[in-house]
Amino acid sequence: MLYARGLTGDNLLLMVTDGCPGLAEIQTVYPDVKHQRCWVHKMRNILEKVRKRDYDAVKAGAQAIYRAENRRKAEQAFRTFRTRWQHLYASMVRQLEKDLSELLTFFDFPQHLWWKLRTTNVIERCFVEVRRRTRPMVCFVNVASVDRIICAIFNGLNENSEWENRTLRVFTQAA
Repeated sequence: MLYARGLTGDNLLLMVTDGCPGLAEIQTVYPDVKHQRCWVHKMRNILEKVRKRDYDAVKAGAQAIYRAENRRKAEQAFRTFRTRWQHLYASMVRQLEKDLSELLTFFDFPQHLWWKLRTTNVIERCFVEVRRRTRPMVCFVNVASVDRIICAIFNGLNENSEWENRTLRVFTQAA
């Protein structure tokens, strides 16, 4: 769909997805683009499988992975996590291990961007704002009116949020 709308991917460096299998398939269209899985979504998936008594310890162990100072230390934190939780939560640990490579892609980028690149929060914030602004309108005259509203919302987010400015601009130009 994105490719058909003109997104050739020539300048696309990274895709951040929530783990939806269909979104992972986008790499067949853009094979040279790096893929980052969202840590927020992964943490939700991990923690929903954990007993209440283990919740805080599992959460801290998983956070140690993505808060590591580099990829090597993140992989080391994962090995510690695996050793600690393998016997109680084998399937959860296996799933984390399977996705680990894509969860650590953000380490390939400059360190000051890591906290933004490891989640889908930037784009999800846009979607929340679009829903908040368009729901009260109930209906639209035509597709062009929807496009105008959405573009106005994205442009407003670009102007009002300095830290997200470049990320949103790239997203809105691609969409």
